[in-house]
Amino acid sequence: MVGSPDGRTRYREVFASAEYRALFAAHTVSTVGDQFARVALTVLVFRDTGSPAWAAITYALTFLPDLIGGPLLSGLADRYPRRAVMICSDLLRAALVALMAVPALPWPVVCGLLVLVQLAGAPAVPARTALLPHILPGPAFRAGAAALSTVSQAAQVAGFAAGGVLVVAVGTGGVLLIDAASFAASAAAVAWWVTPRPTPGDPAGARPGWWRAVTSGAVLVWRDRRLLALICFASLSAFYICGEALAVPLADRLGGGPVAAGLLFAAYPAGCALASLFVATRPERTQLRALPVLAVATSAPLIACALNPELPVLVLLFVVSGAASAYHAIASPTFALWTPDHARGQVYGLAVTALKIAQGLGVAAAGIAAEHASPHYVLAAGGVLGVLAALGVGVLWRRSGALDEGRPVTS
Repeated sequence: MVGSPDGRTRYREVFASAEYRALFAAHTVSTVGDQFARVALTVLVFRDTGSPAWAAITYALTFLPDLIGGPLLSGLADRYPRRAVMICSDLLRAALVALMAVPALPWPVVCGLLVLVQLAGAPAVPARTALLPHILPGPAFRAGAAALSTVSQAAQVAGFAAGGVLVVAVGTGGVLLIDAASFAASAAAVAWWVTPRPTPGDPAGARPGWWRAVTSGAVLVWRDRRLLALICFASLSAFYICGEALAVPLADRLGGGPVAAGLLFAAYPAGCALASLFVATRPERTQLRALPVLAVATSAPLIACALNPELPVLVLLFVVSGAASAYHAIASPTFALWTPDHARGQVYGLAVTALKIAQGLGVAAAGIAAEHASPHYVLAAGGVLGVLAALGVGVLWRRSGALDEGRPVTS
């Protein structure tokens, strides 16, 4: 990677790696397809039930299975070759999503298959993150991880924005088939261009058993307050994600349809993608100092939703909130770099689990609250709670000593 005298980074050498380009392309294609499916399923359930709670709970099902899959399955990335784990995960998800597209399948069955899809994907993100430092060693890893984070948000923009249009054009079944094809294409890209590598070794010698690996990962995070603070930062998404949870009922209340819902879905990742491009080029120490400030700024815009704004203003508030959520492009690679390689898959999987559980619970809570109060007031309440929680995590971050000295990169 090319570095400038002031400590900023560029991506020229990162994208010179054919393996990284394959991971980048595979991740982009599958993320776009996944967002298509999320919009389709949420619209399907809301149309069938007319309930904001059921629509939000369906969206939450894309997160909650990580309560089981994250801790129990992410360790596969440390016990088997990480490339093989990624390929198998993509192929299994492709088959399950294709099955979801069967016509006239009852929506409760579709939701059950959705849980299986999320469980099948649980080892994929830890495997990719654990493999990336070997593809991009040294400081290049942080830039590569930031680029993947940015493309995740950009792909969500495309997926969410086009998802509503596709639902109208090809129906929910057609959208799900597109998602299945995206997983198959992702598996093909990894199989063709990523070099096989052996299973990571434990420097202590014998590899621990499955349950011991799970518990030792949790102990490692608990003992390192810096890692614990980073997980808490990730969990703050429980508060500001309520905007995505209520996108469909908000669009309906404002007189819009699937296209308006798609715009609201896309607003968060649009802001995050643009801001991440800027954040990722700052010096590392600047990023770490900005992390708690951005965390507070993520929930703050939602407080203005109490004024019951119209759709354009609401979209703008979501974009601003998403821009501040670019702090994840700081927290995620930092967490991975501060974790030893032989346990990186398991420990990173725990972090992803915390993130997804927080998001799922936040989505479900917002939907249930919207059954009894206006969605705009629910969003404002989430913003207030999110600001208070972020201030508390910021105190933990400062007391953890994360800014007192540098941390070695473990690989």
